[in-house]
Amino acid sequence: MTQDSPNAPFASHERELARADRAVAELAAARRDRWYPAFHVASPGGWINDPNGLCFFGGRWHAFYQLHPFGSQWGPMHWGHASSADLAHWRTEPVALAPSLEAERAGVYSGSAVTGPDGLLYAFYTAHRWRNGSNEDEGNLEVQCLATSADGVRFEKRGVVVGNPENLRDFRDPKVWRQGDAWLMVVGRRSLDGRGEVVLYRSEDLLAWRPEGVLYRHPDPSVYMLECPDLFELEAPGGARRWVLCFSAMGARPDGYRFRNFNNAGYLVGTWRPGEPFSPEGDFRPLDWGQNFYAPQTLEAPDGRRILMGWMSPNGGPLPTQADGWCGQLTVPRELSLGADGALRCAPARELDALWDSARELGAVELGTNEELAVEQDLAVGCVDVTLDLGASTAERCGLKVHATADGGFTYVAYDDQTGRVVLDRQAARTGERGYRSAPVPAGALARGELTLRVLLDRGSVEVFVGDGEQALSAYSLPGDGPRAVSLVAEGGALRASRLAVRRQRP
Repeated sequence: MTQDSPNAPFASHERELARADRAVAELAAARRDRWYPAFHVASPGGWINDPNGLCFFGGRWHAFYQLHPFGSQWGPMHWGHASSADLAHWRTEPVALAPSLEAERAGVYSGSAVTGPDGLLYAFYTAHRWRNGSNEDEGNLEVQCLATSADGVRFEKRGVVVGNPENLRDFRDPKVWRQGDAWLMVVGRRSLDGRGEVVLYRSEDLLAWRPEGVLYRHPDPSVYMLECPDLFELEAPGGARRWVLCFSAMGARPDGYRFRNFNNAGYLVGTWRPGEPFSPEGDFRPLDWGQNFYAPQTLEAPDGRRILMGWMSPNGGPLPTQADGWCGQLTVPRELSLGADGALRCAPARELDALWDSARELGAVELGTNEELAVEQDLAVGCVDVTLDLGASTAERCGLKVHATADGGFTYVAYDDQTGRVVLDRQAARTGERGYRSAPVPAGALARGELTLRVLLDRGSVEVFVGDGEQALSAYSLPGDGPRAVSLVAEGGALRASRLAVRRQRP
């Protein structure tokens, strides 16, 4: 391989796509479905990670994702693809991108997609190779590439559009958008002195790009790389507009309840003008407090809403689903907005209501000290809404046990009165990761004495939304065989829930 021929093909792209599709189909044919998602985006077989190229194109929503089609472990990356007419029900499309150029011998990595002025879909992605063939010890050499599509399914590769300017070891994940009369791109990188940075590029035609400098440099020297950057504007209450910079920080050390995961995704709110660095106002905040959330990406919907999807990532270790022929899923689509406190709100997209039957309302429920009420004998997939009356409750912890099975396993979604936090606890898990994560209860909920939780259950996962989306927590939940029950629980005191409602998935 020569360093000066990154666009030279080493294989037929069409042949590599066909090979990847066959491999996914073979894994899918042997897949075990005990935890395979019913309504989340996942590959029929193989490993997936970051969402890529989120967009609305040709009348459909598109979610591409990092895919290793030849096994359920991480491997040379491709772009898998799912599309949807309603943002709730997804169908698998053929594999969109496979390694075929010298620049991408080791994988086609994450990126984004926009509709160009010619009506084509422009997909920008990182081409990844090793500096010395397959010798990973010498590090990677990453550049940004372009592929275009007329139908959003089959792509023509256009090659490298942004080279690696300083021969950096980590330089990836282009996010492109239209800003005024130009196209802008943010890319994450590890600087020459080992610091995590986001850099900005500008183009008038989506083909020729010029550097615009460092947009943001992380102040913590232990953070050596900022993956999956995203920059967008949101309107705050009162009409003011703020810029939001999202990234996934590699190397952050645990700090109290924050940065407990292997790597951590979050955001900064601040100000920015073209030609200037991003200026944050306030601290870096998690986008999701759960154990299994990373690499989020957003898109602007046709109606102007900002929609986010993330990757439900293993937290530094293997997942038992890998033995079933698949690994990894995306979160549900989430609507982003800014609250009066300057923080993001992250709520399930309204289109997800199409997933559920009418609610079974249980009304107000009261439990005595240490009581437990069976709510559902078997609810593997569904949506549970509960409003906890904190003013009328004395429980030290109270909430929902979900995915409870005969072997004693369950996942616990609870309000902890001693810490003032919502806890997603897998201490009783019989399979997979254990441990817990927690999110702060919104100040408004504490002031009102009323806390609302929405819990989305899929066969192998739990997503919790606190209040009006003030906080979110996502985690895998891998129950044992048999029915998967839901119960309402009061610990160390009594509980009053002013509302409890259950919705099942529509057939």
